Amino acid sequence: MTGKRDYSEITPQIQALSDLCTRDCVIDRQLYIDNKVNRGLRDLNGKGVLTGLTKISEIQARTPDDQPCDGSLFYQGYNIEDLVKGFLQDGRYGFEEITYLLLFGALPNARELEEFRALLASYRSLPNSFVRDIIMKAPSTDIMNSMARSVLTLYSYDNKPDDTSLPNVLRQCVQLIAVFPQLALYGYQAYDYYRNDSSHFFIHDPVPELSTAENILQMLRPDASYTQTEARVLDMALVVHAEHGGGNNSSFTTHVVTSSGTDTYSAIAAALGSLKGPKHGGANIKVCHMFDEIKREVKDWSDEDEIRASLNKILQGEAFDHSGLIYGVGHAIYSKSDPRARIFKNFVHMLATEKGMEQEYQLYADVERLAPEVISGKRKMYKGVSANVDFYSGFVYQMLGIPEELFTPIFAVARISGWSAHRLEELINGNRIIRPAYKAIRPRRDYVPMEERE
Repeated sequence: MTGKRDYSEITPQIQALSDLCTRDCVIDRQLYIDNKVNRGLRDLNGKGVLTGLTKISEIQARTPDDQPCDGSLFYQGYNIEDLVKGFLQDGRYGFEEITYLLLFGALPNARELEEFRALLASYRSLPNSFVRDIIMKAPSTDIMNSMARSVLTLYSYDNKPDDTSLPNVLRQCVQLIAVFPQLALYGYQAYDYYRNDSSHFFIHDPVPELSTAENILQMLRPDASYTQTEARVLDMALVVHAEHGGGNNSSFTTHVVTSSGTDTYSAIAAALGSLKGPKHGGANIKVCHMFDEIKREVKDWSDEDEIRASLNKILQGEAFDHSGLIYGVGHAIYSKSDPRARIFKNFVHMLATEKGMEQEYQLYADVERLAPEVISGKRKMYKGVSANVDFYSGFVYQMLGIPEELFTPIFAVARISGWSAHRLEELINGNRIIRPAYKAIRPRRDYVPMEERE
């Protein structure tokens, strides 16, 4: 970075302008209530404002008479728990099958699945010198930014980048799904070598016959080795993160940007920018950091009173990041339970047993059980709270030796399947640009000539 301008510098002038912006742009929160504006497009019960229709996935968290219930998640009408049971019983990896289902709305038969896996394998290659010229030339401290830059650059290598016909967009989406693991892993290798002064730099090509989960592990590790348990658990992480209703921030972003008529690369880069936000894709990192503090503060991990006391301090803003949040517990939609967390928990236990980390797993399980009790005892609840999928996913990635910088990129590797399905759905059904209304509340003002301004 020698000779480069420091764009992070905050000069006194910038600080003064920032203070001016803060003073002038604040909107009284009562105005949102008075004008019946649901902030975050959600009501007090966490129910989203209806902005569209989708066949791709469905989240169920309340009964028909609007009572909280155990959550369910459906991919193209199929309960995710049934889908997981199906491919586990047959000993298959599930992510490629789930991707096919999300994109095409139907479960593949054996031949169709094999052909689709072969199609993904054929697309798992980047343009010549792309890693050297694009990924390695300007390594980013955040791999999500590196991935977004790579996606936008791939536009330049496409002979038909702006063609929004369905066959062409499908081709672009499948190609991006195929190369996303490389964009993430190679972006990390460049970062680790140049930014962290790592003593080694290696690039493993994907192996055609391996699943996405297996390829991630073999590309990540210097010796390319992994156990079947590790690959199965990572595959399950990809499955439960692949899609989550059209209303989640990054999928909604995909719909909004797609509705403008722009290209696939711009739409997916926008979705990456959305997922990067700590309120969306970065929550599992917060969970891991929170548990680091809990492990330090709680001397006896088997003492429930000690655990409660630690959680109370976090909830009261006296510990961890002083936000008053117990990360990984609670969800915008789910109340009694998150089906993704229910599915994932058994696999987390299996991996913890293989890694000899049963004690850490038990601490997580105890916090999962005690946190809702602590929260409900301190705060007025509009709906129940329970552990969400982020509660365990970071712990899994730690056990797999996946560096923290890759936690959200791995989420993106899974979620691009859902983004692609939503892009296709918007192109097929949408014929109007998405433009919600904002009510202007600034009073009208008369123009002030320069010489009269203070």
